[in-house]
Amino acid sequence: MAGILGHKVGMTQIFDNDGLAVPVTVVQAGPCYVTQVKTEETDGYASVQLAFHEIKEKNVTKPRKGHFAKAGVEPKRYLAEFDFSDVSDVKVGDEIKADIFAEGSKVYVSGISKGKGFQGTVKRHNFGGGPKSHGQSDRLRAPGSLGQSSWPSRVFKGLKMAGRMGGDRKTLKNVQVVRVDVENNLIFLRGAVPGAKNTLLEIKK
Repeated sequence: MAGILGHKVGMTQIFDNDGLAVPVTVVQAGPCYVTQVKTEETDGYASVQLAFHEIKEKNVTKPRKGHFAKAGVEPKRYLAEFDFSDVSDVKVGDEIKADIFAEGSKVYVSGISKGKGFQGTVKRHNFGGGPKSHGQSDRLRAPGSLGQSSWPSRVFKGLKMAGRMGGDRKTLKNVQVVRVDVENNLIFLRGAVPGAKNTLLEIKK
């Protein structure tokens, strides 16, 4: 499953061949550089390690500097492994660009969702809230009963309650690639993807 790292640029809309407006997310995908190729013989599994996004050299640790120097690649901010189907065609130092994806293909997109902070059950779990009549004034967005009185006299684990919302790793499956701008390494994905602007995304075939 080949893939690439990228930054979420933002959302816009483009027009397809039928003149219909299609909402898309623009992703700055790459260029990424191969810093390590793992094989069944050396590591027990096959994968390709990619590096992405510029970083100041003073912010790179010594072990990572040695790792990048061995690969002959300038230090980068992010490292991630991808399960390429055939690693024999990939070499250390190779440049991976957005042209590995084709228009109309489907991809998996992973990223960290927007953090919403501490939220109640109505927003966090889509609770319906209490009745709006019968003299009730301060329980409109309350969660309702959380447990039992006589037995078991406790709150069950895993009950949906208020708490921190967002900031989780999410993966969207079968996202359509609407357009690929090879010159600028831009990928246009149909619809919304996890995260705010500049969020790091993993895009896999």
